[in-house]
Amino acid sequence: MRVYISGGITGVEDYKKKFADAEQALYLEGYQPFNPTKLDFPNLDYEEYMKLDFCLLDMCDAIYMLKGWENSRGANREYGYASAKNKIIVTE
Repeated sequence: MRVYISGGITGVEDYKKKFADAEQALYLEGYQPFNPTKLDFPNLDYEEYMKLDFCLLDMCDAIYMLKGWENSRGANREYGYASAKNKIIVTE
């Protein structure tokens, strides 16, 4: 099962570690995690990154919401998108 990892990035100092830890844990449980923090396209703006995130989410069966996701505008959008697409939603 493919699982998209979602959580706060902007203003979160150690977000890469949080995403990497979740990625590792999901992988060890037999899932195929999609970690969007591994994407590095310096010329994309916020909305272009969101479009890319939605494309990745479309390829997944589930979304894994990291703690504190409620405080992130982007994670809230991903949650709503996943819900509208009837994805499995799991919270940390």
